[in-house]
Amino acid sequence: MANEEECRAALDRIVERLAEVEPDRLARHVVERTISCRVSDLGVAYRTRLHAGGLDPFEPDGDPRAAQVRLTVGSDDLVAMAHDELSPAKAWTAGRLKIEASIFDLLRLRKLL
Repeated sequence: MANEEECRAALDRIVERLAEVEPDRLARHVVERTISCRVSDLGVAYRTRLHAGGLDPFEPDGDPRAAQVRLTVGSDDLVAMAHDELSPAKAWTAGRLKIEASIFDLLRLRKLL
């Protein structure tokens, strides 16, 4: 099981990777949304804001249910996804990544992943 520090580093890596996406591609598929990521086995949650410029840094979140897009993932899977060892799509189909969002947000996210 990854620790909280490793999960924070993984989230930071995801922010960095999204910053590498072509600005035009990002602008085509991104609508401003709040996103929470709950790390189920550690009992912690983080929040960010997705916008045309990318992702803001993740911050601790006391109420992850209030976000427009809610992710739930185990610590090891979060770290694996951040390091391209596990694809988000495979994690989702295997039930290792749970995503709660509107159908329109899900379609937009699919295009970014």
